Amino acid sequence: MTISWLYIGIFLVVSLGLPAVAIILAGILAPKKPSPEKSIIYECGVDTHGETWVQFKAQYYLIGLVFLIFDIETVFLYPWAVAFDRLGLFAVLEGLLFIGILTGGLVYAWKKGAFEWA
Repeated sequence: MTISWLYIGIFLVVSLGLPAVAIILAGILAPKKPSPEKSIIYECGVDTHGETWVQFKAQYYLIGLVFLIFDIETVFLYPWAVAFDRLGLFAVLEGLLFIGILTGGLVYAWKKGAFEWA
């Protein structure tokens, strides 16, 4: 019994030690030549003109969140759809309730204008 715990301990030491050693070695061996050229602000390799800190539309964030929610919905519904023919009535009703709740969220986002591109 204790030998299995020894294997787990060795695994933990190795799995935590190797990345730590790699990070420490990279910090020691990496070249450190700071220069003004390396510390300038750029975006996608192009020099910026004017103010670099600008506000962006919150709508991009909202559309990303709505996409993420419905992307996760498909991940949860995929196993349910694969096993649909073997499910009982209760599981089918639970899946339909889940779809209904997400449809309600979609309708709410639609009514609030989250999908209107301005």
